[in-house]
Amino acid sequence: MQDNWDKLLFILVYFRLYPTQEVQGFLFGIGQPQAHEWVHKLTPILNTALGYEKQLPERSPWRLERVLKEYPMLELIIDGTERRINRPKNKADRKQYYNGKKKTFTVKNLVISQRQGKVVYLSDTYEGKKHDKAICDEEDYRFPLGRELWKDTGFQGYEPDGVKTHQPKKKPRNEELSETDKQRNQEVSRERVEIEHHIGGIKRCNIVVHSLRARTDHFTDTVMEIACGLHNFRLSQRQLAVA
Repeated sequence: MQDNWDKLLFILVYFRLYPTQEVQGFLFGIGQPQAHEWVHKLTPILNTALGYEKQLPERSPWRLERVLKEYPMLELIIDGTERRINRPKNKADRKQYYNGKKKTFTVKNLVISQRQGKVVYLSDTYEGKKHDKAICDEEDYRFPLGRELWKDTGFQGYEPDGVKTHQPKKKPRNEELSETDKQRNQEVSRERVEIEHHIGGIKRCNIVVHSLRARTDHFTDTVMEIACGLHNFRLSQRQLAVA
C-alpha cells in the first residue's frame, strides 16, 4: 500500500462496495488493523481531493444563495434521503435516531440539485425521523430571485421567498383528486424523477446504502458528502466525454 494509485483504489473500493475491514484488508494484502488505519487516513484525503476538483456540494446554508447565483440553471429540485445506521449504544441516541416508520435507526440529509446538473447542496445530517420541512426551516435556505423549486409533499407549506414552487397536490381526506389534479401530479412527478436519479447515483456508493458501522457523527456526515462528490465527479466526466 505504498503507491498512491493503490491507495486511491483502496478507498474507492471501500466506498463503492463497503466490505468489512477484514475483507478489505484481504483484498489488498494487509491486516484488519492496517485496513482500519488506511480507511480513516484516506477518507479525509479523498474528501479534500474532491473539494480541490470542485465536485463537493455546498454545506453552509448561508452560502447557498451566493453559490446558486453562479449557476445559470433556474430550476432546482429538493428531496430528502435516509440512511441506516447501527443501533446506537447510548440510550438517548437510540431514542433520537429510531425511526418508527422504518423500524430501524436512520439519519437523513436533504439534497438540492440542478435540473440536468449536479448536486449543489447537501444539508447537515439529522435523525431520520426529522421532517423535511423542519430541516428547511431550521437551515433557513435563501434562493436567488426567479428560481423554480420542485419538491414533494414532504415539503408541504415550504414556500421560500421569491421562488416559484411545484409540488404534487395531496389527496384530501375522504375525497378523491380531480382528473386535472391527477394529471398535474403526474407532470410534477415526471419532472421530479431527476432527483431520484441523483440520489440513486449517490447511492452507488454502498457505504451510504448499508447500515453504517462507524460510531462517530463526523464520519457519518463525511461519507455522505464524499458520495455526493463522487456522483458529481462521475457526471462531470460524462459531460467531458460527450463534449
